[in-house]
Amino acid sequence: MRDDEILGRIKELVDEEHGLRTRLEAGELTTDEENARVQQLEAALDQCWDLLRQRRARRGAGDDPDGAASRPAGQVENYQQ
Repeated sequence: MRDDEILGRIKELVDEEHGLRTRLEAGELTTDEENARVQQLEAALDQCWDLLRQRRARRGAGDDPDGAASRPAGQVENYQQ
């Protein structure tokens, strides 16, 4: 994935998260349903941000950013900068 594709995916995930909150407020889904999906979205967001950071770091080091790879959600969740 290119940087712009990753950023586009991040936007999609954030938009979905906002939509879930709106649907919750409207009573269209339960808190448990919303929480479960938000956890999935947050894990996917962590992966996207991690991949973008890897690509930028590789580019900054003069390496090929396409050598970056998505890591498992469990590895990148709660990443501390």
